[in-house]
Amino acid sequence: MYHITQITDLGDPRLEIYTRLSESQLYHCREPHEGLFIAESPKVIERALNAGYEPVSLLIDERQTEGEGESFDLLTRLQGRQGNPIPVFTAQESELRKLTGFPLTRGCLCAMLRKPLPSVEDIVRGASRICVLEEVVNPTNVGAIFRSAAALGMDAVLLTHGCSDPLYRRAVRVSMGTVFQIPWTFVGNRKNPGWPHPGIDKLRELGFKTAAMALRSDSVSITDADLNAESRLAVILGTEGDGLAAQTIADCDYTVMIPMYHGVDSLNVAAASAVAFWQLGHRRTEKEENQ
Repeated sequence: MYHITQITDLGDPRLEIYTRLSESQLYHCREPHEGLFIAESPKVIERALNAGYEPVSLLIDERQTEGEGESFDLLTRLQGRQGNPIPVFTAQESELRKLTGFPLTRGCLCAMLRKPLPSVEDIVRGASRICVLEEVVNPTNVGAIFRSAAALGMDAVLLTHGCSDPLYRRAVRVSMGTVFQIPWTFVGNRKNPGWPHPGIDKLRELGFKTAAMALRSDSVSITDADLNAESRLAVILGTEGDGLAAQTIADCDYTVMIPMYHGVDSLNVAAASAVAFWQLGHRRTEKEENQ
């Protein structure tokens, strides 16, 4: 069951998690427990709910609380939940626009509880193709990479601690909620980053060959037969601008290059990820996809 509260002032303290707290403050607001994140749009919120994330409250365009459509269906689903009802706040579209800077399509925001992150071992168990992101700092790129990873045959994503958090609002939105559909975790922690070592060593122990995506004269083509035949492969992508660290490239089993034409010297990391995943991703059978 839910109870709708109409909000006329975004300064209302009940909306603090939507209006005043930064991404970092949301992350740390429940320490020592996991923090919060904000999911945006009915489709993304549905995917988070399906993945087992718990809602804390919902902020929704008042026009979406009656009638039909994705937002109303979401309210109906939340109404049918067992246990304590969650607060549902409504506001005019013009007020919600102040939070985001643009109109919210079928506008709603949902504050949700984070879940404990799994270990690297748990993430890669049973995986044949994984992606590793090294210091990818732009949340838009992180979200786009997750969407490509989920769509194009990656089984999991690992991130170094210099990467943008996949549950930052922009990353979640750009990913269209695929951050809730593909397993992921961070390598090491901020005090002990663990990358490139012992991270690469751990991947080898777990049976993975490592492929550094880089424009180097000693690279193999992304279509290389031996590369594509590897039973377990970790595709490693580097930070915007500088790409992978030299030490990471030196320690990988393969250095892999996407052929370029017309004098173009590189691709945006998100675009490069889509090409790499399409070529190197696990080719699932129809039976596997339906399981």
